[in-house]
Amino acid sequence: MAGGVGSRFWPISTEETPKQFLDILSVGETLIQQTFRRLQKICFTENIFIVTNKDYKALCISQLSQLDEKNILCEPVMRNTAPCIAYAAYKIFNLDKDAKLIIAPSDHLILNEDEFVSTVNNVFDLINKKDCLYTLGITPSRPDTGYGYIQYSDEVLLESKSVKKVKTFTEKPNLELALQFIDSGDFLWNAGIFMFSANAIVRSFKKYLSDLNDIFSKGDDYFNTAKEAEFIEKVFPTCKNISIDYGIFEKSNNVYVYPCDFGWSDLGTWGSLYSFLEKDDNQNTIQGDNVNLYDSSSNIIRVESDKQIIIQGLNNFIVVDTKNALLICKKDDEQKIKEFVNDIKKQKL
Repeated sequence: MAGGVGSRFWPISTEETPKQFLDILSVGETLIQQTFRRLQKICFTENIFIVTNKDYKALCISQLSQLDEKNILCEPVMRNTAPCIAYAAYKIFNLDKDAKLIIAPSDHLILNEDEFVSTVNNVFDLINKKDCLYTLGITPSRPDTGYGYIQYSDEVLLESKSVKKVKTFTEKPNLELALQFIDSGDFLWNAGIFMFSANAIVRSFKKYLSDLNDIFSKGDDYFNTAKEAEFIEKVFPTCKNISIDYGIFEKSNNVYVYPCDFGWSDLGTWGSLYSFLEKDDNQNTIQGDNVNLYDSSSNIIRVESDKQIIIQGLNNFIVVDTKNALLICKKDDEQKIKEFVNDIKKQKL
């Protein structure tokens, strides 16, 4: 899934070039390139499909040169994760009724790729034994309010006793609730990585999101033909805006979570990025060649030009300077960045 805008990473992530197409970590690869390479360890390149907004097709082609253009599925409008997954699932089901799917965001960080590959292969084996809906849950290390949480029950999967039946999903709790989740010991972070057979997810759409099933089931004569793009251009805007979590996973009684720990982060905010960047003696992260800090600590500094930057007496701030914008924001207030971006859009109307 590569259709998001990543507005919390403004000003480097923009509608023209969202964060999945950026080298956020300064490692020589964009996030979508890292995700693509990681998935190549699990399946053949021809079996990797990218669902993205049509405006980002050219970026996908330029950054993923190994991928056939027909594997880039273009959404004409943004409609959240349920329509996105439905498009891919019904197209793949049309190709192979026995296919098994992993749905992965394009902009997440995974540090231990070997453990990730092992986990995914284990879940694929489980799908062969018990055809349920699966999600990967990350063992939480802190009461993070920027992540969704999965509560699991005492019921385990007979085929693998470490796999738990999902009890509830909670999206981004406040700090008090997040602390309770950590203390209870039966909550995991929701990584937004889903796995299931094509058959199981199509059945689930029929049961829980019948309107989307009605739309995409009409595509049997169009998927994987020259008429597919025209069909999607016509029907996709009629899809309701709904997430796969809310539309299916929260309603189904057939969802299991696989607890895992492979160095995951959704890199959803500047603060989450801070944990993975090299820091100086005063806990500042500096991305830029001509930055000098004085009496400053615990800042995130990113400068994309070669201009000389001097900062004095600044603590716990985010400072991002690009060609077109400058952001100066308290780290504690980083969740407000999305609001700031929306305000800018309103001012331009």
